[in-house]
Amino acid sequence: MAYKINKPARTLAVQSYVVEATKGLMITGARFFHNTFAKAENSKIATIRYPEEVREYPERFRGVHRLTHRTDGSPRCVACLCCSTACPAQCIYIEPAEYAPEDPRYGYERYPRAFVIDELRCIFCGYCVEACPCDAIRMDTGTHVPASTERAHFIFDKEILMSIPGRDGSYVTENPRHEPGDPSFPGIDRKHGH
Repeated sequence: MAYKINKPARTLAVQSYVVEATKGLMITGARFFHNTFAKAENSKIATIRYPEEVREYPERFRGVHRLTHRTDGSPRCVACLCCSTACPAQCIYIEPAEYAPEDPRYGYERYPRAFVIDELRCIFCGYCVEACPCDAIRMDTGTHVPASTERAHFIFDKEILMSIPGRDGSYVTENPRHEPGDPSFPGIDRKHGH
């Protein structure tokens, strides 16, 4: 059953929006003059003077990538390609390599000969961090990618990724991993199975 709805009467001032536009401009002008001529502590501007002032990011902020280190300084990455497979932007390139035969990790795991992240293609979703079984790649730096005018500055290779510290200033990870040669290593490798 349909019924008629009476429309409210609209005056010429309401239809032209002049009154409402004037009210909005008065609010904008008041905030402009208050923020321009008032003292800095009384200002209501939310912007900061970057790079002189740096905003503190939240604890869960996904910042620039970094590769974590082992205790001997080598990368924890075992070149399993899980992060590059999980990346929806396909911005991670890894070239795996085998350790030398005299290394205790030979035949047990690989290492990345090349590890490159294109930070311009990255969408900072964090899938690479979640996919990594070794906790080798992290986004806990608390910083964003620095500004630059050259594309080459946004291509981070293994050396750059390993030189970036975490938010706490360390290069290692909080998750312990028992490496071959450590006293806590369980002794499972390709020669000695479960």
